[in-house]
Amino acid sequence: MQATTIKIHEDTKGQLDQYREYKNESYDEVIKKMIYIAKNIKTHPQLSKETIIAIEKARKRIKSGNFVTEDEAKKRLGF
Repeated sequence: MQATTIKIHEDTKGQLDQYREYKNESYDEVIKKMIYIAKNIKTHPQLSKETIIAIEKARKRIKSGNFVTEDEAKKRLGF
């Protein structure tokens, strides 16, 4: 996969940060989520709304410390 660099304003970056579900989520992942929502909002408005709600719930859960780290998940799954 090829990558490219884009310039965005600091305030835009800050707004993108608000949609990250976890600390190490890439901006590419965040942008892809937003594109998915934008594409589906007209044809499936309820699905898009549910996606936004799920992201908000995940952000709250992570901020409260209620999450499993990658190492913990590997241990639980026996990897």
